[in-house]
Amino acid sequence: MIFKFDSNTPEERPTKKKLSEIGGQEIINLYDGEKLGIVADVDLLIDEATGNIQALLIPEQRGSFSLFANKGHVEVPWSAIRKIGQDTLIVDIDEGMKRTRF
Repeated sequence: MIFKFDSNTPEERPTKKKLSEIGGQEIINLYDGEKLGIVADVDLLIDEATGNIQALLIPEQRGSFSLFANKGHVEVPWSAIRKIGQDTLIVDIDEGMKRTRF
């Protein structure tokens, strides 16, 4: 799978990255600097009609004793991705973003 990421600023050129190239990247929230997870642990929410990625589903980080618990996810809309860099994926979501359980 190849992602085409169009930047928000005109002086930056769009880049293309393969999922395998960003698999180990940390996901950092621009809003508060929190590490949300690692790209390798993320599920993608895909629109079946168009095939477009709608959101990233990032598992909530929990302690090791909750391995078998029903874990929640942070749903990050694709539009909230600000930058896919060399080592990190930057998203911008505020504290009011919905946490869901799957």
